[in-house]
Amino acid sequence: MKPQSLAQIKDRATPMRLFWLTTLSMVLVLSQSLMAAARGAPESFADLAERISPSVVNITTSTTVAERTGPQGIVPEGSPFEDFFREFQERGDGEQPRRSSALGSGFVISEDGFIVTNNHVIEGADEILIEFFEGFELPAELIGTDPNTDIALLKVTADEPLKFVSFGDSDVARVGDWVVAMGNPLGQGFSVSAGIVSARNRALSGTYDDYIQTDAAINRGNSGGPLFNMEGDVIGVNTAILSPNGGSIGIGFSMASNVVTRVVDQLKEFGETRRGWLGVRIQDVTPDVAEALGLEEANGALVSDVPDGPAKDGGVLAGDVIISFDGVDVADTRQLVRVVANAPVGKTVRVVVNRNGETQTLKITLGRREEAQGAVPAAAPVEPEAPKQLDLMGLTLSPLTDEIRTELQLSETARGLAVVGVEETSQAFEKGLRAGDIITEAGQSPVLELDDLQKRVEEAKEGGRKSLLLLVRRGGDPRFVALSLDAE
Repeated sequence: MKPQSLAQIKDRATPMRLFWLTTLSMVLVLSQSLMAAARGAPESFADLAERISPSVVNITTSTTVAERTGPQGIVPEGSPFEDFFREFQERGDGEQPRRSSALGSGFVISEDGFIVTNNHVIEGADEILIEFFEGFELPAELIGTDPNTDIALLKVTADEPLKFVSFGDSDVARVGDWVVAMGNPLGQGFSVSAGIVSARNRALSGTYDDYIQTDAAINRGNSGGPLFNMEGDVIGVNTAILSPNGGSIGIGFSMASNVVTRVVDQLKEFGETRRGWLGVRIQDVTPDVAEALGLEEANGALVSDVPDGPAKDGGVLAGDVIISFDGVDVADTRQLVRVVANAPVGKTVRVVVNRNGETQTLKITLGRREEAQGAVPAAAPVEPEAPKQLDLMGLTLSPLTDEIRTELQLSETARGLAVVGVEETSQAFEKGLRAGDIITEAGQSPVLELDDLQKRVEEAKEGGRKSLLLLVRRGGDPRFVALSLDAE
């Protein structure tokens, strides 16, 4: 059958059929437009890459490290080779300096030569060399670093204005948005990879972390390079990857640009960071804590301690729940830490607290975190104190706590030292000691604290004994084990 055009069909169609055909055509066109808009994928990243590539740089650092020359083996005393090895080693130069190089990435943020990268890229470097996309190289001066966010600011001097890129607003980046990462992966030179924003507001280990997670390929050498949105603005600095093998598996992290810009501005102005300091220890308000305090919602930051500092001077008390800071509602401890750190040093802010079911507004003049040596951070989340432990004779020992008693299903009256770890190469492991065992006696004397065991060891040594007898209980069954004191 010969195919017919839509016009031919319309010529023979009834008015009603013509209406439905016209409607169908409009629906098809509209659906195709919606699908294209929803997909949002560019036909190519080439135009974007061409426009932003000149602002991305490769960074090479060199560091002088000491290296010992000559034979490094251990020759037994009295060996016929002892004199030979000593003489050979003395003839050597001992500590010989050598040069160590490292590679990373960065990007130019101003025509006069300011460059952003990661602190770990240039940390400890004696010389920093910047390679530009066009092929020329320039030495760089270190302006300042911030290990807390792993950001460093460099400066080069060029004869002509440099091509640069601008920071974008990382807060408007949404999960699913297209992004482009650029840098020097594995030392292979300028390279581009594309992906999407996989997650927002990731925290790794730092107090001020705000990472954008992306599946754009990021490998070693990409550190310090930019993460671009589709407008060509930098919304992140590629910093870390999560990988079992050291290569990209699609889980990369870029420090959000709204964090980086504050750091860069301070490094440019002062050569260092100047973060606000409130001076409180805080913890999240959990639903059970909220109920106990009579709060409607589990929001805010519960103050657990107020040492000497701005908060104490401003009237903050332990037990207060901080619900607003400088006009910003506080959702949890992490948010409070960030807003305090971003506040100007010396600024007097209004802090709203819930105290005994009533709200109070306090005025607090912030200090500077970097000057508060030994003090709590801007607002430090409370961390449970780690139990004291002792490593002795291949064993890692801990006093019995209520948590350990519960975990090992011991009675409340159980006493002794819990074995929480055993070195597999130790004599203790060979003799069958394992994590979960309880040592109740040493040298036929009770041991209740770590100091008790250390005293028994010292007494045995002073008495000329070469081993110490331990009474070990496992599941309530006792047995004696003698461990050599040389294993200490």
